[in-house]
Amino acid sequence: MAHWLADLRPARDDRALADDDVDPNPFAQFGKWLDAAHEAGIVQPNGMTLSTVDDDGPDARIVLLKGFDERGFVFYTHRTSHKGRQLDAAKAAALTFWWDPLERQVRVRGRVEWVTDAESDEYFQSRPRGSQLGAIVSAQSEVVTRPALEDALAELEARTLGDPLPRPATWGGYRIVPWQFEFWQGRANRLHDRIRYRRTADEWTRERLAP
Repeated sequence: MAHWLADLRPARDDRALADDDVDPNPFAQFGKWLDAAHEAGIVQPNGMTLSTVDDDGPDARIVLLKGFDERGFVFYTHRTSHKGRQLDAAKAAALTFWWDPLERQVRVRGRVEWVTDAESDEYFQSRPRGSQLGAIVSAQSEVVTRPALEDALAELEARTLGDPLPRPATWGGYRIVPWQFEFWQGRANRLHDRIRYRRTADEWTRERLAP
């Protein structure tokens, strides 16, 4: 047992998230915090926990944000994978961003939609060729042996040589369209700042939550 866990106490410089400092638009506020995480040298500030659910209960994994605007947050994956099937069935999901050096967390809840085929095609063609090959040969989430996977990759690479690779029909983008955001800033004495945005009609309402 790791008996030291209960004694961990981060040293806080008491950053604040004042009501007057947050943008009325949660997408703009997210953009500011994402930029700050990048400028702080966080290696993958776009890493996010994608939480889904199915008949067996909740599920979660890390995926990479590949774009966002006021339509929502976009990432790409195999649509026949466990998470792809969960997303398509539930039509809702949650995202969590954690930027440890800044002691900041952003939580997003929203509905799920596919991005257009044109968007998925464009992103797939922008990927390194090795990533394209990997996406084609991987039946993501299915049981496989490592030698079989590597043999399939070598065979595809030899067969296609330098030919352009089409996007697999089972691989593409998802967009999480938010109905709720929460911005969390760590503070001293566990009196953390929590600002929640909720979509109501055509506007966002903002409120502070107790830590």
